[in-house]
Amino acid sequence: MNFNLSLKQPKLVAAMLATVLTSQLAGCNAVSELMNSEDNKQATAPVAKKLPYEMTQHGHTRVDNYYWMRDDKREDKEILAHLEAENAYLEAEMAHTQGLQETLFEEMTGRLKKDDASVPYFKNGYWWYSRFEGEQEYPIFARKKGSLDNPEEVLLNVNEMAKGHDYFQIGRSAASTNNKILAYSVDTVSRRIYDIQFKDLKTGEMFADKLEQTTGSIVWANDNQHVFYIKKNPQTLLGYQVYRHKLGTPQADDVLMYEENDTTFYTSIGKSRDGDMIYIYHDSTTTTGMSVLDANKPTGEFNVILPLKRGHEYYAEKRGDWFYIYTNDQAKNFKIAKAKINEAGDIKNWQDVVAHRKNVFVEDFIALDDYLIVEEKERGVTNIRVIEFDSGKESLIPFNDPAYYVGTTTNVNMDTDKLRLYYSSMTTPGSVLEYNLKDFSYTTLKQDEVVGDFDPSWYQSERVFVKARDGKEVPVSLVYRKDKFKRDGTNPIYQYAYGSYGSTIDAYFSASRLSLLDRGFVYAIAHIRGGQMLGREWYEDGKMFNKVNTFTDFIDVTRQLTVLNYGAEDKVFAVGGSAGGLLMGAIVNIAPELYQGVAAHVPFVDVVTTMSDASIPLTTGEYDEWGNPANKDSYEYMLSYSPYDQVAQQEYPNILVTTGLHDSQVQYFEPMKWVAKLREMKTDENKLYFLTNMEAGHGGSSGRFRRYKERALEYAFFMDLLEMDK
Repeated sequence: MNFNLSLKQPKLVAAMLATVLTSQLAGCNAVSELMNSEDNKQATAPVAKKLPYEMTQHGHTRVDNYYWMRDDKREDKEILAHLEAENAYLEAEMAHTQGLQETLFEEMTGRLKKDDASVPYFKNGYWWYSRFEGEQEYPIFARKKGSLDNPEEVLLNVNEMAKGHDYFQIGRSAASTNNKILAYSVDTVSRRIYDIQFKDLKTGEMFADKLEQTTGSIVWANDNQHVFYIKKNPQTLLGYQVYRHKLGTPQADDVLMYEENDTTFYTSIGKSRDGDMIYIYHDSTTTTGMSVLDANKPTGEFNVILPLKRGHEYYAEKRGDWFYIYTNDQAKNFKIAKAKINEAGDIKNWQDVVAHRKNVFVEDFIALDDYLIVEEKERGVTNIRVIEFDSGKESLIPFNDPAYYVGTTTNVNMDTDKLRLYYSSMTTPGSVLEYNLKDFSYTTLKQDEVVGDFDPSWYQSERVFVKARDGKEVPVSLVYRKDKFKRDGTNPIYQYAYGSYGSTIDAYFSASRLSLLDRGFVYAIAHIRGGQMLGREWYEDGKMFNKVNTFTDFIDVTRQLTVLNYGAEDKVFAVGGSAGGLLMGAIVNIAPELYQGVAAHVPFVDVVTTMSDASIPLTTGEYDEWGNPANKDSYEYMLSYSPYDQVAQQEYPNILVTTGLHDSQVQYFEPMKWVAKLREMKTDENKLYFLTNMEAGHGGSSGRFRRYKERALEYAFFMDLLEMDK
């Protein structure tokens, strides 16, 4: 599952266990022992016990033999021992690839610039930035007053803060409007449950205030005394209560400003670019809206801009006395309207600024004092449209790559004729570009450095359309190394996709991906239905009762890429995570013969059971994405593709599955159960490995370098299947 439903949007190191002690396994029926000898180490795959558990819905009974693996407290010794046995089994089986894993890890981390920094941005009298030092895993947050030539002031050294923690993550940080106090949020469990703390930036002392059980978001009022934050439901982990906190008072005295009682909605907060308004965003899959509060009057009340209406999605940006509004009102692919702030409560007062166009999908926008910046997609290609408010003149910023990602970034000031964009293509490292909006000249403020032997001219990207079984054309972004690509159907293919929530996976650069390309892999991103690469209809055609299109698109892309000789039929590897892990679970049930290897990371695979249980985090907010099994038609349709329910007695490809014990989005027991059932049912001798990061959650390990351990494992898993040893 995924918590990325906002319209305003643009992606695991396990501690390998060398052994499982016999004492840990004694009396545990969930696992089998590892068999070892001095000369020949042979591991036996853990075999889980079966305890039939019946679930009846709509007169239909399912039997789940592995339901017992769920432990919300993550304390059950038998379950933990089984996970550890799986880790030990994987390590034993992959021991012969250890040298390759180390080589890959060193390659990936060796490409990262050790001493690196973000591009500073200027706000409220200071230059703000973050940086890394040497081999340190975590960033340092810093600022300089007035000029970049002035001395550095370290705000947070996360390396020092993370000492003693297996996992450490800064969620958000925000300075008070007078620049004297820093509020920041910390997660030390990887459940995305944050504590908010406060630091006096003059003395370095910490305030006694500590706000617990939050989403991590922080918004300051302009009085420098009040902050707004969101508290999470401890069971569902939904952020549903917006509180106002006054510095120096206990959290118990905080004032509840808003409570979301509809469990299908997510709640988030923000602040207008000019600093005058505090926003509450109300987001569900099909309905969005906003409430606002004067940031100079924090003890006032939030007021909704326009009452929420099912099916209507909107959000607004303040510009002077106007709201500029992103809306799908009579506009499937969205449009941009405007209304006087005091008149926006009546949609009749909304005036079109960027009209709806059937073949152009409006993704996002920002409103500056003099310019409206619009991000839009036409046939899957992103355009940045610049509209001058005074003259109405419109211009497009040109880009030359066949496939790329571009979007606005850190444009924190409104009174400017400079626009910052983040640009990346499959052959171009990520770059921060600053455009002069008067003449469209630009400066590259930073391009991510790829350390070592790298030349972008060695690589070639392509964008092709392949025909799905129903005639729809699916865009695919490809990249390969020119001297390793033969176009004779012999190269291995690494095919990645996501395909849910309308999340678009654009063509982006990855330095770690070079380890595949340099060994002859063709890397393909399949922009399948369920994403929004080709507009809103592309998303709607891959959700709810159209979900199967996501799976068949991926399969059809696989077949067509081999027909077009981009790779070999027996050398295709498929990868997906979270909802993309559901995709992996579906394709191995439907077309296992197409894939030599599959990697499913934190996979959402037990669709019906999870979506039937409102106590599981994030379930209720996703009824409009997958369906509600309380409805018979939704139940039957979800059951027809649910990877866990559809595991059959058949051959499966080689599969690597990963999860995090503390995952709050896809609970660890989903992939755990799936692996157990696959082991029980599959009729082949192919590899099936399961790795649990015992310290992390959905995003894997914290730290700049450690996260590449699991990627090295995945690549080594695939390369070993190809008998590559280096």
